[in-house]
Amino acid sequence: MVRPKPALRTTASITTAVVLLTGAALGAAPAAGAAPATAPASASAPGLTFHDIPGSGGITLKGNVFRPAGASAGAKHPLIVFPTSWAMPQIEYLAQAQKLADSGYVVVSYTSRGFWLSGGKIEVAGPPDIADASAVIDWALANTSADPDRIGMGGVSYGAGISLLAAGHDPRIKAVAALSGWADLIDSIYSGRTQHLQAAALLGGAGLITGRPSDELSQTLRDFLGSNLDKEPEMIAWGAKRSPATHLDKINANGAAIMMGNAWGDTIFPPNQYASFYEKLTGPKRLEFRPGDHATAELTGLFGLPNDTWTSTRRWFDRYLKGERNGIDTEQPVQLKSRTDKGYEGYADWRSVGAAKNRIQIDGTKKVWANVDSGANGGITLLSNALDQFLKLPPTVSVPLLPRTFASVWQSERYGSEQRVRGTAELHTTVTSTKSSGTFVAYLYDVGPLGVGKLVSNAPYTFHGQTPGRPFPVDLELFSTAYDVPAGHRLALVIDTVDPLYIEHNPTGAQLTFSSPASDPSHLSVPLREK
Repeated sequence: MVRPKPALRTTASITTAVVLLTGAALGAAPAAGAAPATAPASASAPGLTFHDIPGSGGITLKGNVFRPAGASAGAKHPLIVFPTSWAMPQIEYLAQAQKLADSGYVVVSYTSRGFWLSGGKIEVAGPPDIADASAVIDWALANTSADPDRIGMGGVSYGAGISLLAAGHDPRIKAVAALSGWADLIDSIYSGRTQHLQAAALLGGAGLITGRPSDELSQTLRDFLGSNLDKEPEMIAWGAKRSPATHLDKINANGAAIMMGNAWGDTIFPPNQYASFYEKLTGPKRLEFRPGDHATAELTGLFGLPNDTWTSTRRWFDRYLKGERNGIDTEQPVQLKSRTDKGYEGYADWRSVGAAKNRIQIDGTKKVWANVDSGANGGITLLSNALDQFLKLPPTVSVPLLPRTFASVWQSERYGSEQRVRGTAELHTTVTSTKSSGTFVAYLYDVGPLGVGKLVSNAPYTFHGQTPGRPFPVDLELFSTAYDVPAGHRLALVIDTVDPLYIEHNPTGAQLTFSSPASDPSHLSVPLREK
C-alpha cells in the first residue's frame, strides 16, 4: 500500500480544526466521564424549558422545549424535533425554534449523543442515534402538547443526516428539512476514492474537543487518515450504514415530505451526492442550492437574522405539518442560486439543470510530475467558499504562470457571450502512470483577460492497482455548481497532483500522462443553462 506524503498537512489540518472549533465553542468541553445533570433548568425565555430526555440504551440527552404561547388547554400542536449539528450544544436552534413556536409549533431540540453533556459516545448517525430520535419523539408525545399525526424533523449538518435516516426508520415523521447534510457519507468525504483530508480532520478534531468519540469512530478515523487500504471495505461498509442513500427504499416507503438544502461549495458534504439522492426520492420533495461552504447558507438564520434557507424550512413545515396552502408545493421543486447572481432559478427536476452541454476537447498528450503543488487548489475548508459567498472572492490562480511541469492546462476559446454553468461538469480522459497508485485533482477555472482564473469547481481522483505504463480511462464528475462566466472570458481545465484539501497517493518520482486516443477522445463536458 502506498503511504501518503503529506503528514505535515494532516497535522496542520487537525490543528486548524482545533482552532476553529475552540473559537466557536460555547463553553468548556465536557470531560470524558462527565455525568449528565438531572434537574431541569428553569425557563430562561417565555415558552422555553430545559430537560433531561431519555435516549436509547438508557442514556440521557440534554434538550430544550419551546411551547406555543397562549395555547388553550388540551390543544394539540405540530411537533418539530431538531438534533444538533456535529459538536454543537442544544442551544444551537434557539432563534429558529422560538420563531416556530411563535407560529404554533412545539419544538424540541437536543444535543446529539456523545457531545457536550448528553450521554453516550459519538456514533456518527449510527443505529443508537436513530433510536435516540424516536425516543425523543416518544418523550415529546408524552410530555408536551405534540400532535402524534403531525411530526417533523430537521437540522443542520449532523442534524440533517440524522433526520433523513430517522425518516426511514420512524413512519411517524411526516416532514423533514435536511440542511447542509449528507445522503452518501462515502461519496462525501471519499469521493473519487480520495480522502478529503481537511473535512475528516475538522470533524475528528471537533469531536475530540466537544465530545467522546466511540472506539469504532476513533479506529475508523485512524484507518481513514492513515490510508489503511486493507480496511477500505470495512470503512465503506461503516459509511454505507450511516448513509440515507442506503435506506432509500425505507425512506420512500414511509413517504415523508423532504426538503434538502446545501451550498455549492460545501467542502464537507459536496452537492453532487445530495442531488443524486434527491432524484431518487418519490414523495413530496424540494432541493435548494446556494453559494457558500458547509452550513454557511444557514448560519445567519441561527442568529435570528433573515435567511432564505430558514424561510423555506418554515414554509415547508407549514405546508406539510399544518396543511397551509402557501404555494411551496406548486413552485418548481429545484431552486438554485448562482454564485455570481442574486436571483433564484427554478427547475422541474435535477436532470433539467445544465441540460445544454459545452464540450471542451482535451487534445494532445501532456505529462506532469507528481508530489508538487502547482498552485492550483480548492482552498481551505469552511473559509474559501465562505469568502466566495459573502465577498465574491473564490480561490484564484494565474493560469499563465502555472508551472507546466506540475500542472496540465487546457483552455476553451474566448466566449462571445455569458456562459451560465449549471450542474455537474464531467471529465473523460486517458491516464498513464509510472506507478501503480496515484492521485490527481481536476480544476475548472473562469479565466479573465489578464489570465487570472477564478475557481468554478474541482474534484479529486485516486487509483490503485494499475499497471505502470499501461493507459486506462478515467471518468470524473467535478463538484456541481452554478457559476456565470462573463463574455470575453475562457474556461480552463487544470490538472495537478497535490491539493491541501485531499490526501494524495503519488509515490515519490511518479509521473502522470494525460492523452486523447483517436478511438476514445478526451473531453470536458460543461453543463450550461438553456437560453
